[in-house]
Amino acid sequence: MRQAALTWKVPLAVFSLVLTVLVWTQGLQESFNRPSVTPKLSIHQQEIALLAAPVIPNSLRTVFVGTEPELVLKKTLQEIPLGQLKDRERLVLSALEPSLNKRSALLEPSLKDLSLLPFQNALLENLERKSFPLEVINDLGDAQQDPLLFRLTCLALSDQDAKCVDEVVSKGMAIRLIFSQSLPLVATLLGCGLLIRQIWLFLKKSTLPWPQLLPLPLSLIDMVILVAGGFVLLGEVIFPTFVLPLTEFLTKQFSRPLGDSLKVFVGYIAMMTPPLMILRQQLKGLDKSERPQDGWLQWRLIPLDQAIMKATRGWLMVMPIVLLTGWLMNLLVGDQGGSNPLLELVLGSHDSFALTLLLITTVVLAPFFEEVIFRGALLPVLVKELGRAWGLIISALVFALAHLSVGELAPLFVLGLGLALLRLSSGRLLPCIFMHSLWNGITFTNLLLLGG
Repeated sequence: MRQAALTWKVPLAVFSLVLTVLVWTQGLQESFNRPSVTPKLSIHQQEIALLAAPVIPNSLRTVFVGTEPELVLKKTLQEIPLGQLKDRERLVLSALEPSLNKRSALLEPSLKDLSLLPFQNALLENLERKSFPLEVINDLGDAQQDPLLFRLTCLALSDQDAKCVDEVVSKGMAIRLIFSQSLPLVATLLGCGLLIRQIWLFLKKSTLPWPQLLPLPLSLIDMVILVAGGFVLLGEVIFPTFVLPLTEFLTKQFSRPLGDSLKVFVGYIAMMTPPLMILRQQLKGLDKSERPQDGWLQWRLIPLDQAIMKATRGWLMVMPIVLLTGWLMNLLVGDQGGSNPLLELVLGSHDSFALTLLLITTVVLAPFFEEVIFRGALLPVLVKELGRAWGLIISALVFALAHLSVGELAPLFVLGLGLALLRLSSGRLLPCIFMHSLWNGITFTNLLLLGG
């Protein structure tokens, strides 16, 4: 019976593996052409800092907004080629430009976004006269709900900061700025403390022994079929070929970003379905008499509080290492681009329903699916067949490669190692799902804070 199964499993696994190498190679190469979300995040943070500056106490201004936020934003925008500047960025740069000649050159091209036309007209008129009555500035504020562009245009027109500051907006931006900067800092410091403590306990040989990892009775061939055949070939190539046209048809009546969010939501469910069905069939084929009480994947839902605590500790400890890895890679090879398109979608969306769909996808569906496949099934089989060290490394590498982003490959590999270590040290799958969900949730929250 086993020999008969191998006669079709081996060719299928080889075929799936070859196609996976081709698909992932192409995907990684294409990631070079996808823009990185990092520059856009930087601009958003600088804009928030500029708006928050009037209400930040002098003792904290240097820490949170710097000494000259206007100059920092201006230099950042000047680094972007003029032809690549969007209408709003060009208007912001022109309002920050003291040279009338340079401002005139920035304002000459016509705008595609007609809602910004009042700002362009006001800045053009400012080239001819030096002051504007207060009612003109107030009317300008009603033209567009854009606090930064209003403030900078107001300053360019009147040069009176008191007229141009909305304290309600500034206080809101200050809260965002302080939270978005303080949370990673506090988490990194706590994570470093936990890491040092863990290293100290390890050196003293005072760490608790890891629980026994259930040797999932599947083979490496089964895992190749699951990951390469189910996740890549069916989930990323064949299923989307049929699902995407239907999704396009169903979502064409919705405007962006809701339509894009629906495509992501439906597309992710379509990608999840084949590998989960294959895993279900693989587990059903196992001897039921050998099935452990808490299941083949070792969910162990209870105690729930311990799972949450382990997930939080794991997130804190992996945070500084991932940040350090990302910083080193950027220092050594520069920004390679290739950010997940979903990040930019979250950053630029203001539709509550669209954001809810993206939240469900990133914080619920993705952690559940990826942990079931990579830490629930793949890791135990790799550890059983190749040993603990190689199991950790290969599972983390496959996890990182599956995201098809050269720029994020190293940080995702470190995150994969952290999740795998949590799986082995806890003996449970549930903490890994919580930790993954927490990681995505914090990233999602930070994008909302910087993008709103």
